[in-house]
Amino acid sequence: MSGPAVDLEIRGRVLTDDGVVLRRVAVSGGRVVTLESLSGLAPTVAHDAGTVVVELADDEVLLPGLVDTHVHVNEPGRTAWEGFATATRAAAAGGVTTLLDMPLNSIPATTDVGALEVKRAAAEGAVAVDVGFWGGAVPASLGHLAALHAAGAFGFKCFLLDSGVPEFPALSTDQLHAAMTEIAAFDGLLLVHAEDPDVIAAHAVPHTTRYAEFLASRPPEAEVRAVETVLAAARATGCRTHVVHLSAADALPALAAARADGVRVTVETCPHYLTLAAEDVADGWTPAKCCPPVRGAANADRLWQGLVDGVIDVVVSDHSPATADLKLLGTGDFGAAWGGIASLQLGLPLVWTAARARGVALEDVVRWMSTGPADLVGLADRGRVAVGARADLVVLAPEEELVVDVARLRHRNPVSPYDGARLRGVVRRTYLAGRPVTDDTTAGRLVRREETP
Repeated sequence: MSGPAVDLEIRGRVLTDDGVVLRRVAVSGGRVVTLESLSGLAPTVAHDAGTVVVELADDEVLLPGLVDTHVHVNEPGRTAWEGFATATRAAAAGGVTTLLDMPLNSIPATTDVGALEVKRAAAEGAVAVDVGFWGGAVPASLGHLAALHAAGAFGFKCFLLDSGVPEFPALSTDQLHAAMTEIAAFDGLLLVHAEDPDVIAAHAVPHTTRYAEFLASRPPEAEVRAVETVLAAARATGCRTHVVHLSAADALPALAAARADGVRVTVETCPHYLTLAAEDVADGWTPAKCCPPVRGAANADRLWQGLVDGVIDVVVSDHSPATADLKLLGTGDFGAAWGGIASLQLGLPLVWTAARARGVALEDVVRWMSTGPADLVGLADRGRVAVGARADLVVLAPEEELVVDVARLRHRNPVSPYDGARLRGVVRRTYLAGRPVTDDTTAGRLVRREETP
């Protein structure tokens, strides 16, 4: 036998570039070193007394760990909403092995290098999976974004309208152009919350318990107009641009046309836009409030088609939790309740359940939730089961059913619109760099953009 001694060998069905195939996966030093057919031949890597051998059950399949590039951890400052320990344990329980933390709603917001270091200090030694950080593009940070980029931020998030928290103000159209010009100079990436402030202001409903009224207050036109603004700026500046949490399928034609013209734009959507429907949101059911909102079932069908067609690139959680009191569960006021969906642990079974019902393959789900997000942020050493890749791995039982019990989810506050939902796809084990993640694991690393191979 030749090659390095292995720490872990997993045998069974593995999702690879060739589909789901029987393979022997050998791990050494936290990376996959061989990926061999289970043909009865002797392995080409050396085993010793310390090698852990795992035989997958017949109903299990080995996947690459998911990469969730849109997570609001909120620590420090709003740690009562969520924290690094709870968020990363929820991530691991859901098969997410790398997450990127948004620059809000923590205090301070991650809009300068000092705030980034505060965020890293809060996370150090507390994380169960790998964590990276986005920077923020706000009016005060313009002209200083290169320093955040050099400090390892993966890119920059901005809003075109009120973000909901005072420490993270929006950019005007002129400021958006300035940010894109600055970021394009070092070939960074700008993430945009694309809703038009004028359209939103014209349809505002401060208080309502009726979901139909709340939905009408954030019409598709708001996203379409904002996306057009973003595309025009991206076209003019050449900036790499990513539209976050697309809800309105009406924006897909403009995005597809811009990409065909060479505009450097990518798009994400989220499990809630693919699996929830406005027709099913009861009046007063504020756990389902998010901005932009959950729209109708026909809109969700078009988002699915956007994924299949490649106009939408990735599916990420936009895990945006808050304390139960901020959801105003007692009054059911959609206008005043915090807008955000807590779903970090549930993304894989949510999307897989819906995909399976539509005849969409598990391979596609993994591309949207693992390989695609990893590639989006330059983490080419993860998001796939391949020789040389990090051994961030998930054992999934794709046909096993689960019923969501919000009290047993690992994120901090027991609020979720999915409580009681019956799903398929149970994550049985998660490995980070070849080691199993448990409730006591704090082996996650803080990753920086410059560390990317």
